[in-house]
Amino acid sequence: MPQPYTVLSSTTALRHQIEIKKSRFLTVLQRINHEDDAQDLLADLRREFHDARHQCSAWVVGSDRRIQRSSDDGEPSGTAGIPMLEAITQRRTGGGDSPREEVSDLSDVCAVVVRWFGGTLLGAGGLVRAYSDSVSQALDRAEFAQRARLGVYEVNAPLAQAARWENELRTASVTVMGTDWSANGATLRVATDDTEEAVAKLRAHVAELSSGNAYLTPVGTDWVDLPSSPAE
Repeated sequence: MPQPYTVLSSTTALRHQIEIKKSRFLTVLQRINHEDDAQDLLADLRREFHDARHQCSAWVVGSDRRIQRSSDDGEPSGTAGIPMLEAITQRRTGGGDSPREEVSDLSDVCAVVVRWFGGTLLGAGGLVRAYSDSVSQALDRAEFAQRARLGVYEVNAPLAQAARWENELRTASVTVMGTDWSANGATLRVATDDTEEAVAKLRAHVAELSSGNAYLTPVGTDWVDLPSSPAE
């Protein structure tokens, strides 16, 4: 099965700025699904910051991180895009007692560093450090989630019970992807590991909630953000 990997937990762009010898470096981190999303972000930032001298970029896409791109955008070759890309690909995520804390598996992310030249040349080494630090510091401020390929199911629920069922399933650490509402009832979309044991456990949860009146209907598999573990 495809291995889980790490993504930014928010779809809202994160911005972080540093200043080095009067040059400003504004890093914008954005979660993306496709390379087109990265190109759209670059186009938006070029319109917003048309007075900036450089808009360097790096992005990684896919569970296998096979798609990796970077651009120096006029900076000396190798001083911007590659250091930014390495800041993403070498980022260690996880924490606490997580067995994945030593894994570098961040993906589906684009970083753009907008630079306004301050009048002092930083040299090749200075540029490498500046662009790498800009992205690393922005990632320090980011929050992350695990993304996994799960089996997806639907559960039909009475209108009066749907909200309670959804809440209790989330409390039981079941991944609830959403609920579709109609005049006749509600349909919960839930996801779990695609194993017999996990599906049996989910069936038991649903049977207990509904007193045996609701059933799981399989609808396929999908990449899903896993719920965060409750704070201790």
